[in-house]
Amino acid sequence: MTLQDFDIRVATAGDVDFAPLICDEMAESAKARGTGIAQRSPEYVADKMLEGKAVIALHKDGTWAGFCYIETWSHGDFVANSGLVVDPKFRKIGLAKAIKHRIFELSRTKYPEAKIFGLTTGLAVMKINSELGYEPVTYSELTQDEDFWAGCKSCVNFDILTSKGRKNCMCTAMLFDPAEKQKVSEDKIQKITHKATLLERIENAIKRTIGQDH
Repeated sequence: MTLQDFDIRVATAGDVDFAPLICDEMAESAKARGTGIAQRSPEYVADKMLEGKAVIALHKDGTWAGFCYIETWSHGDFVANSGLVVDPKFRKIGLAKAIKHRIFELSRTKYPEAKIFGLTTGLAVMKINSELGYEPVTYSELTQDEDFWAGCKSCVNFDILTSKGRKNCMCTAMLFDPAEKQKVSEDKIQKITHKATLLERIENAIKRTIGQDH
């Protein structure tokens, strides 16, 4: 079985029947890891599909295989790629990574100026996030939207979060800041341009010297 056996795409109204199955697997996966997850109802997941804010993976035989959705916070200034889940029988083939890349692309298309963030305890997710350009950050750099943090109430570690004044918890916070990435990119271009100009000056100086010698 390879990734070519799956259709990884933006979810549509035709996928809403998978919502209960997706929610059940989210809960089971969290239980198996012994960590918490912000619980979502099938109605909530279905709404994300209808809004075009979710990515679904289906096996070529039509079986549901994986899912992830977009949430927006602080009036669209922050975006989270949440609820990443893969059916256990389809794991170990890179499906989670492929879904994460697709939902990241969708987020960048829909909200090009938004900061994309995530809270996770999973090393695999942290690795994927790093590949996409996320950086580990403190909780203070995330959205302070109360509705977002209210979603942590269903997590087994919520007491830890509140006892620490929401400054940290068991999850690692990661952030992709498009403005920061743009600045880094511009700095790199500036350095390359500076080097090219410097080399050009050196070459011209050498040519002048050679010309004088002759």
